[in-house]
Amino acid sequence: MDHPWTRRSRPDRLERRVEFADYDTTRTFLERLNALSERLGRFPDISFGRTYVNLTIRPEGEGEDAAVGEAETTFAAAVDELL
Repeated sequence: MDHPWTRRSRPDRLERRVEFADYDTTRTFLERLNALSERLGRFPDISFGRTYVNLTIRPEGEGEDAAVGEAETTFAAAVDELL
């Protein structure tokens, strides 16, 4: 994977923190992320502050055995394109 996501285990997931210069830029990114999520039907876990957004993409499968796969890396790449 060529983008700055970190793969974590237990449970398997992708994580990324994105820093922004100001609140307006953060808000614009969140609005674009919302549109992308609605269009693709994928909704990452997010937490954010004035100048940052933390993202977690979990596998579509359920249970502890669910693994990050092509669907998750493709969505992560689509998020990267928003930046």
